[in-house]
Amino acid sequence: MSALREGDRINNYLLDRIVGAGSFGEVWRARHQVFDQVVAIKIPTDPQYVRNLQREGVAIHGLNDANIVRAIDMDPYSDPPYLVMEFIDGPSLREAIDHAGAAFPVDSAIVIVRGILRALAAAHKAGIVHRDVKPANILLTLPVSRLDEVSEECVKVTDFGLGSIGGSITQSLMQSGSVQTEQGKSIAGTWAYMSPEQKQGLEVDGRSDLYSCGVILFELITGERPQGFDLPGALRSDVPSWLDDVVRRCYARLEQRFTSAEEMLVALSPNVNRGQHLDTTVPPLPPDAKRVARGNTGATCPSCNMGVEKTDQFCIRCGHQLVEAVPQCPSCDSTVHYSDRFCIFCGKDLGRLR
Repeated sequence: MSALREGDRINNYLLDRIVGAGSFGEVWRARHQVFDQVVAIKIPTDPQYVRNLQREGVAIHGLNDANIVRAIDMDPYSDPPYLVMEFIDGPSLREAIDHAGAAFPVDSAIVIVRGILRALAAAHKAGIVHRDVKPANILLTLPVSRLDEVSEECVKVTDFGLGSIGGSITQSLMQSGSVQTEQGKSIAGTWAYMSPEQKQGLEVDGRSDLYSCGVILFELITGERPQGFDLPGALRSDVPSWLDDVVRRCYARLEQRFTSAEEMLVALSPNVNRGQHLDTTVPPLPPDAKRVARGNTGATCPSCNMGVEKTDQFCIRCGHQLVEAVPQCPSCDSTVHYSDRFCIFCGKDLGRLR
C-alpha cells in the first residue's frame, strides 16, 4: 500500500489522486499550488528505480513533440524522488482496447499507429529508442466513448524509462517491471510486443520499435495479438492487401524492416497506399551468398529456397510454415515451439508438448 496520501505535498505540487501504479512505483495526478497547473507525477517506490526515473526525465527533456508526453520538472534527489510530466486526461490504449472488447475500425487503427510513429520519429531523430512500445505506454486525449473521433494528435507516447538503456534483455525486463516469476507469468505485456533481437539481448535501434508498432497495428485491426506469421487480412475480410504488406514489413528480419518511422508513416499514408501494394519482393542475395542451410542441416525452405534449421517452424526470411502443425499453448492458444518449457504469453507449463 502506498505511503502517499491525497493532499500530500511534494515540493510545489499537491497530490490529488493516484492514476497508475506498478512495480516501478506510482503515478499521481497533482496540481501546482501556485500556478494551479494540473500535472502527472511519477514517484518510484523502490530505490532501484530512481536511476530509471532520472534516465526517463533526461530522455524526454527537450523532446518537444506533440505526440510525446512532455517532461516538466524532475528531482531525483528529493525525498521522495519525482518526475513531473504533462497530465493526459484520457485512457491508455490498453484501456481502450480492453473497453472495446473487439477490433477497431481499420481507419482508426491506422490513425492511432500513425500517431505513435510520429512520436517515435521525433525520439529516434534525437537518438532515443523507446524499447517498450506497447498499448499501456500509449495515452489518448479523448475518452473511450469517442474513439470514433480519434486523430493522430490525440495519441501521446509515454514511459521512455528504457529509452537510453543498452545491455541485456534481463536488465531491460527487470527495469520495466515485466519479470516477476521464474515461470515468466508476468512477462506477457512487454514480451508480446518485443522484437526478436531485443528478446535475444542484442543491441537494438529504431527498427525494434517498428516491430512493436506492427504488433500493435495487428492487435487493433484484429482484436488479438499475432500468432506465428498471421496477417490481419487472414482474420478480417475488409483489410486491404497493402495493409497486410505493411504488417509483413514490420515482422520481417531486421534488415528487411522499414528503415525508419518516417518510412512506415509514408507506407500508412492514405494518399500513397490506398489500393496500392508495397514492394515486398525479397531482395536478392549478395553474389557470394549461398542458398544453403544454416548450421549445415541440409534443410531449405520450399518457398524461397533459403536455408533453415531443422527445428524452425517458419522460414525467418519469407514466413512460410515449415511444419504440418504449429503447436499452441493449451491455456491461451498462443503459438509456441515444441522446445519451449513455458508459454511466453501466459506462463503455462508446456511439459506435455515436449
